[in-house]
Amino acid sequence: MGMPEQIVYWHWWVLGILLVTLEIFAPSTFFLWLGISAGIVGMVLLVIPEMSWELQLILFAVLAVISIFSGRRYFRRNPIQTDNPLLNRRAEQYVGRVFTLEEPVVNGVGKVHVDDSTWRVSGPDLPAGKQVKVVAADGVILKIEAA
Repeated sequence: MGMPEQIVYWHWWVLGILLVTLEIFAPSTFFLWLGISAGIVGMVLLVIPEMSWELQLILFAVLAVISIFSGRRYFRRNPIQTDNPLLNRRAEQYVGRVFTLEEPVVNGVGKVHVDDSTWRVSGPDLPAGKQVKVVAADGVILKIEAA
């Protein structure tokens, strides 16, 4: 079964609604932009009903790329304000806290026990049992100094 002879505006609107609904279950705003693009193609098709399905797909692809890049640019310039900005950045939540080294720091690398987990640390060579303060986070590695 190939492409239907005629895709009408409401096909695009249904696709747009499905994509926006899918956004609820996705961890980013990617499907939102695709849904908006599908809705716009549906509006264009309502005005120009004789548009070929190939041109509709091209228009959708172009609008999707434009909307994705525009959305990312907008959110980069206007980040969402939150009362807990470190919520999903666990390592950064430990900056400023003091812990005891579980394993010595040798050649700049060691381990520290934090709450219910063990974290790699980097910093000056220090013996196990020494108190250290987390001064920064680099991904999943905590940067430390002697406390």
